[in-house]
Amino acid sequence: MEHWLQALQGTLVHGDAAVLVTVARAEGSVPRDAGTKMVVTRESVSDTIGGGHLEWKAIEIARRLLRDGGHGRAENSRRLERLSLGPSLGQCCGGAVTLSFERLTIADLGWVTTLAKRLAANRSTVRSVSFGSTLPVMLSDPEPGCEAADCLLWSGQNGGDGGADDDRQGSGQLLTETLATDRFQVVLFGAGHVGAALVNVLRHLRCAVHWVDERDAQFPALDMTQYAALRIDPNDAPEQAVEEAAAGSFFLVMTHSHALDQLLAERILRRGDYAFFGLIGSHTKRKQFEHRLAARGIDPRQLGRIICPIGVPGIVDKSPETIAIAVAAQLLQVVDQRHQENEHRRTPSWTTHS
Repeated sequence: MEHWLQALQGTLVHGDAAVLVTVARAEGSVPRDAGTKMVVTRESVSDTIGGGHLEWKAIEIARRLLRDGGHGRAENSRRLERLSLGPSLGQCCGGAVTLSFERLTIADLGWVTTLAKRLAANRSTVRSVSFGSTLPVMLSDPEPGCEAADCLLWSGQNGGDGGADDDRQGSGQLLTETLATDRFQVVLFGAGHVGAALVNVLRHLRCAVHWVDERDAQFPALDMTQYAALRIDPNDAPEQAVEEAAAGSFFLVMTHSHALDQLLAERILRRGDYAFFGLIGSHTKRKQFEHRLAARGIDPRQLGRIICPIGVPGIVDKSPETIAIAVAAQLLQVVDQRHQENEHRRTPSWTTHS
C-alpha cells in the first residue's frame, strides 16, 4: 500500500481527522511532480511534497484547516492554493505549484478503504475531487489505454478562468488523478547479507520485490508493515520464480552457490524479455559464466546484457550496505531510462511549421 494511503487509513479508522495535500498542478521547476501527496494530522506528517518552506507553508495551511474544521460546511473542507517558489517562500526553484487540501474524517473512510483495496489488487483507479462543492469523492475505472499514473486540475468548471483567485478558492475546479501501482518488479535471489541489505533499501522505492532463497532460515525476521510490496519465498526450486516473473522484470542473482547462480542466469537469459539482469561477482566470474553459458547455446547478445559486477561504477567499498545502495541506484537509472524511452515513443514525431 502507498505510504500516504496507509497513513490516511490508519488515522481515519481511529476517528481522527487528517488533511490530504496533493500537488495538483506543477509549473516550471518544482521539487515534486503533480500527483505527489502527503498526509497532515495535528501531530504528524506522512510523506513529503518536496520539503523546504513550501512544505512548511503547506503544513501550516493544512493544520489551519484541521483547526477550523471547515467552518462547519462540507464545501469549506477542500481548497486550492497556488504558491510560487520564489522569494516569498525563500526558495529559488522558480516554478509554482497548486496544492489541493482535503480535510478528511471517518466519513471518508469508505472511499479510502475502497481505494486501498483496488490498488492492492493492482487496479488503476481514477479519483475525482470537486472543489467549491459538496460532491463526494468519486472513484472509477480509467479509460482503456489510460491506466498510467496521471494528475490533472481542470479549471473554470463553474466559469473560472484558472487564475490565482480561482486556485485559492477552488471556484468549482475539478481534480482528476489516475492512481496506479506503477512499481517495477524485482526478483531477488539470495537472502544473504547483501540481499538483506538490498531489501531494506528497496522498501523505500516504488518497486515490488519477490525475494527467493532455498534456505528458509536465512530470511531475517522483518516487520512486514514497513514493506509495501515484499513477497518472501523460501523455495526448493528457485528457478521457478524465473518462469513466474512478469515480462520486464528486474532480476538480481546473489545466491550462496555459483552453480545455482549459473542455473538461474541460464533461465533468465533464455527468457530474454527482462529489463535488467544483475549478477553479483567479479569480472572473472562474469568471464567464466559467459564461457559456460555460450557452450550451452546462449545467444551472445543476451550474454552481453549481463551486468556483473553489479552496482553503479566507481564505488569500491564492498560492505553489504554500500553494495545495496549502489545496486539500487543502478536499478533507478534503468527505470528512468525506460521511462524516457516510453515518453519518447508516445511523443508524435511530426512537427507543425508556421
